[in-house]
Parts: sequence; structure tokens; C-alpha cells
Amino acid sequence: MEIACLDLEGVLIPEIWIEFAERTGIAELRATTRDIPDYDVLMKQRLRLLDQHGLRLPDIQAVIDTMEPLPGAREFLDWLRERFQVLILSDTYYQFSAPLMRQLGWPALFCHRLEVDATGRVTDYVLRQKDQKRQSVKAIKSLNFRVIAAGDSYNDTTMLAEADAGILFNAPANVIAEFPQFPSVEGYEALKEAFRRASIRAI
Repeated sequence: MEIACLDLEGVLIPEIWIEFAERTGIAELRATTRDIPDYDVLMKQRLRLLDQHGLRLPDIQAVIDTMEPLPGAREFLDWLRERFQVLILSDTYYQFSAPLMRQLGWPALFCHRLEVDATGRVTDYVLRQKDQKRQSVKAIKSLNFRVIAAGDSYNDTTMLAEADAGILFNAPANVIAEFPQFPSVEGYEALKEAFRRASIRAI
């Protein structure tokens, strides 16, 4: 049996922090794991900027409520779920995910959580597990599943390396250049073909 593990932002949905940066006009909030490999450095920068500008969780959620999956994402996910069991492994937060998961048909999602005070101020973030994408793939493999994984950012590369087959999807040039061992594709039709090639079954 094969399981497909996908990143979320940049693969199925737009980058939430980039969208929030566009709405607030705070350019520094555009930084993602495509730009800053160290997730702790990235999140501390985000929390500092939220405090600096007086922004709270409801402000972020109000933007997320207006967002939609990437064009073609739901159709691709439906195609994939007909052929594989699918697990979304993301460094987003459960307080962010519900509106977009609803639009994607509620796929299984492993991610993190935010600590928020009574006023809605985001005080900290809590990782479900350090390097949770790789650890999740490792655990799935220990159950004798074969894993094919796809992602787009630095924080996906340990997941891709741990998987039986890893695919970069719509990744930026810097990530592609640093990780040439992973095939790189653009667009959902090419991603379907990459999954077909990676699978040991006829799909």
C-alpha cells in the first residue's frame, strides 16, 4: 500500500502569510519557508511583527476566511485520493486551517497549534513535533506503507528525503538548485504524472 504525503501551502492553497502581508501592507510578513530555512527564526519574526503592528489571531482568520484553494487543487486532490491514501503534512496551525480544509473536502491534516491569550494575541507557537513532516513519514513507513511525498519549500526537503519518492512541486529556483536529487515539476498535470512514475502500481 502506498500513501501520498503533501505539503499544504504552496501545493494546495496559497501561502497564508503572503496573503496576510498583502492585506496588511507589511512586506516582512511575506517571508516563508521558501526564504528562511530555519522555522524558529521565521516564526519569531512573524510573532514580533504581529506584536509590533497590534495584529491578533482574529485579524489573520478574517483574511483566511476569504481565501480559496489554488486553482485545480481540489480536483487534483480528488484524483489523488482515488489512487492513494492521502495525508497533508503542514507547518501551518489548526487555528488557520478549517476554512481551507472545508473547501478541500476535509483531508487528513497534521500540523501545529498557536498559543493565544484571552485578547486574541498570538503569544507563541507549539510544534506538534520537531521536524514533524519527516517524523510522520518515518512513522508511516514503520507501518510498512510506501510513501510518495510532494512539497515546495525548504521545510519539505527532509520529508522528501525520508519518503520512498520525493517530488518538488512549483518550487522556487533556490530550492530546486539546492536539492537537485528531487524531480521538480510545475502544474497539477505534471504532478499527477510524477506520482504515476513514482508509484510501484499502475495508476
